[in-house]
Parts: sequence; structure tokens; C-alpha cells
Amino acid sequence: MGLRRSLYKTPAQLRSMVEPGLITAAALDAVRALVAPGVTTAELDAAAAEVVAARGAESNFQLVRGYRHTTCVSVNEQVVHGIPGSRVLEPGDIVSIDAGAQFKGWNGDSAITIVVPDPSRPELVAARERLSEVTQTSLWAGIAALASAARVGEVGDAVQTSIESSGEGYGILRDYVGHGIGRRMHEGPTVFNYRVADLGPAVRPGLCLAIEPMVVAGSEATLVEDDDWTVSTVDGSDGCHWEHSVAVHENGIWVLTAADGGAAGLAPFGVTPTPIA
Repeated sequence: MGLRRSLYKTPAQLRSMVEPGLITAAALDAVRALVAPGVTTAELDAAAAEVVAARGAESNFQLVRGYRHTTCVSVNEQVVHGIPGSRVLEPGDIVSIDAGAQFKGWNGDSAITIVVPDPSRPELVAARERLSEVTQTSLWAGIAALASAARVGEVGDAVQTSIESSGEGYGILRDYVGHGIGRRMHEGPTVFNYRVADLGPAVRPGLCLAIEPMVVAGSEATLVEDDDWTVSTVDGSDGCHWEHSVAVHENGIWVLTAADGGAAGLAPFGVTPTPIA
């Protein structure tokens, strides 16, 4: 019973989750503004690091053993955990950026995907933008489901249903999933991006989840590159990653890593987020 109770934060603890979420969002905003042809993935990482430090926080990614960066930057066939470095972004690239911040012992975690403009290849850009759109929509579908769900597994059902309804035949990664978040970046419970028989723990006030669909244009089979971090598709198809940290509280839900609490993303689903009191 003790482990189950630890999944749920007190109202005061939920309030402590707000600032690290906003810092994470600000770091990704800084990265978003820089994404362009000719920019290196290391430059994107530096921009995020500057924001995190300026806000008095620390990179929770750097608290993971063996990892030295503030972000993961994954390009094209790389789905998640790409290591920032000397790689130069090219026109048409699809780029997923995952970032997190720890502030006063509490954590935020979020990811965005951006397609670098390329007027010379409109079909490629359109296909990659469609992949990003479907993935992002599935994220918001999962968050919207959380607002009325009885069990955590209903989130994954909503994510999978959203992706399938696109009619694109995309794959959903099975080996990489979402998670709880709080004192640690990765806590229980597991948040699947697909339907599972065991719906998991109850959704009730105090639950904080990092919901993060990872979707690929082709086969869901992946491999870990020689750097021991980067997860890429086996068939070379494009990958995409969107993520938000979300809190359930007495009066509703609040997207911790969105400046508006998720109002814009949830509006199409008829859900209105409520600030944490």
C-alpha cells in the first residue's frame, strides 16, 4: 500500500511541480526559436541549458548516470535519446527535442517535434509534418482522456485510438513509454501509449504523469545506436516524439509543461484545464 500511496502528491507538492514544468517549457521555447538549417544539435542543447541555469534550476537529464546534456535531440530515423553534438540540421529534417528541469527537488519533462522548412521538397516536409501532427494530436487525446479516466491505462487507449484514427498506418513504440514524475524525473506508474489489459492504478488527485507518445512512419522495430543512447528505427523510417507533464488535482487537470496549462491543446477535446490552487 505504501508504494501505491507514493504515486499521489499532496496539494502542496503539486504546487511545487508548477515551476519546474514552466522552466522546462521555457527551455523548449528557446530551442524551438533556434531550429533552422545550419544549426547544430549542440547549439540547441546549449540554448536549453542557458534557460535552465538562468531560472535557477538544473538539468534532470544530467542526473541520469552517464548523460552529460540538457536535452536529447533526435533527427529523422532517430526517435528518442539522440545525443546533441556536431550534427548540422538540414532542410526538411524532422527534429524531436526532449528536455527536463529539476527545481527545488521537483521535476518537469517535455518534448516537441519540429520539421525544418525545405521549399524544394514539399512532399517530404508535408509527410513529416503529418507525422508530427498525428503524434501531437495523440498526446492531447491522452491528456484529455486523463481528465475523466478512472485508471491510468485509459490514457494509452486514447493515444492508440487517436493514432489509428489518422488512417496513416503509423507504428507506436512498444519498448519506450511514459511515466510518473515528481521528486524523480522517472517514477511510477508506467504510462503506455497503447492498449493494455491491466489498466493500472487509479486516476485521482495527486497523480502526475509524463505522457509521451513515440510514433514512427514505418515499422515500430527499433535499435540502439553504437553510442548506447540513440534509439533509431530499424527500417530507417521517420520518428516523432511529443511529451507533456500533467497533474491531476482536486479541481481537474493542469498541463505543467505548457504555459497555458494546456488550454489550447485541450480545447478541441472539450476539456478546460484548471490551475492548481
